[in-house]
Order: sequence, then structure tokens, then C-alpha cells
Amino acid sequence: MIVVTGTKRSGTSMWMQLLKAAGFPPIGDAFPRNWGKTIHDANPGGFWESELRLGINYQTNPDPKSGTYLFPNQTRRNAVKVFIPGLIRSDVAFIDRVVATVRPWRQYVRSLNRLYAMESKARQAAAKGSITKPLPPVVMSPIVEWWVENFSLISDIVTRRYPFYMVAYDSVLEAPDATLRSVFEWLGEGDVEAAIREVQPALRTQNEVSDDETSLDYLDLEPGVIEVFDSLYELVREQRPLDQSFVDLLNQTNRALDDRIQAAVKEVTQSRAERKRLLEERRRGAEQAAKR
Repeated sequence: MIVVTGTKRSGTSMWMQLLKAAGFPPIGDAFPRNWGKTIHDANPGGFWESELRLGINYQTNPDPKSGTYLFPNQTRRNAVKVFIPGLIRSDVAFIDRVVATVRPWRQYVRSLNRLYAMESKARQAAAKGSITKPLPPVVMSPIVEWWVENFSLISDIVTRRYPFYMVAYDSVLEAPDATLRSVFEWLGEGDVEAAIREVQPALRTQNEVSDDETSLDYLDLEPGVIEVFDSLYELVREQRPLDQSFVDLLNQTNRALDDRIQAAVKEVTQSRAERKRLLEERRRGAEQAAKR
């Protein structure tokens, strides 16, 4: 399969739309579940997601609901969105080529917060008139998530060495002709002209922001860490090779961030446990009310 990967809000939906326009059959739905009503504005062109976003492996293939099995030799031209954690869990037999999209970390934080706000508004609307308030989702600190997932992607690429092309989110919107021609030349097929026509810069919701903005949670990052974050994105944007010295720098930065990462993971684990407890409490309450 042609795997489109990246963090959330990094341009994975955009790339699914581009590959679909170029003639690669997508796996997934434009608006799964009720997304067409709740978070349509986050991606007007569709999300194109499936259960495979969690990984292409024995848990998702065959499909747990339909029993349909996707054979590697029959899905070589299919485009599928698989987020970074899922790609790492995917069977390499299904990974023919990987298009990895990376977004600047400041934009990512803002865009993800915007998506969470949309989802919260939808939950509030759905619960209107109910005495039971919706539970908040369990989410990781966006800046920690951006680093952990992109670092994990590079580690996986270095380890398993499947064919990949890392492309900067901004490059597609600012120079679609040159960027897409390069990517489709690497893919070896596809209607690049149709893909170029599909690019819609006007749909962009976030641009780069200044460091003096006080409402974001990245302000306590050390200057050296910020420099590495910026350098990682610029390396992708400028299409420079990932040499060993930069890999060593990434490893060093990951070690420096270990305490912050572990704290974020612990917070998510505790939040999941609390959510599970509240859901069980509500279930028992509903059962007791039904018996009265």
C-alpha cells in the first residue's frame, strides 16, 4: 500500500485527497461516523480514514467487522492513512511506499487545539438536555505528542528501511507544482496534474505564530530544544539528507526530554483510568435506575 503518515493535523488528509485525485484508490471514508456534521470544517475535503489508521496488522486485517482481508499483492496502488503509532505497528509486507507529511510544531499545536475545540462543541451539543455531562477526551500534551511521534517515525524509518518520502506541509501549499512533481516522480505513477489542481491553500487554518504568544504550552521549552524542533522541520522542508550527526542530535534531544515525556505519558494513563472509572460508575448508576 501507499501509506500516508504523520501526526494528527499534519496534512495526512490533504495527501489522501491528492493521491485520490491522482488516481490511487483510497481506503477509508471521507467522513467516518458523524464527522461530516461535527468536524467537517477541519477538513472540508474529507479525512479518508479507516480502522487501518491504527496499524495494518492482525488486529485490523482482516476487518474485525466484515472479515474482509486485504492482500498485499492486491493493494499495492491503494492509498491508506496510517498515523505514526499505527505505522510502527504495521506489518512491513503491506508497506510499499510511505509519504510522511510533517507540519511545523507551532502550527500543529494551534491546529490540534482548534480540532479539540470543535470536538468539544459537538459533544456539548449532543449532550444538550441531558443531565449527564460528556466526559472530556484523553489527550496528550500536543507539543510532547508532536516530538514523540515524529521522533518515533524517524527511528522506525532508520530501523526498518522501507521506501519513504518526507515532505513538509508548507511546501505543498506554497510550491505545489515543484513539490508534487518530485513526490509523484518518486512514486513512479499517478496523475500529477490532477493532484496539483487539487491543492487548496485557502483551506489552511493556521500559519506560523510568534514565540511571544503566552497561551501555548511550549513556552517552557529550552532554547536548544526549540532549535532542534525547528531544525527538524527545516531539514524536511529543504529536502536535506538525514545524516548520522543529525540522528545523534535527535537522540540526544529525546533523552533530554525524557522526564517531560514520561510525565505526559503518566498523565494520559491516569486520565484513562479515571475515565474508565467514571464510565463504570455511570453504567452501574443506569442499571440501578432501571431496576427501580
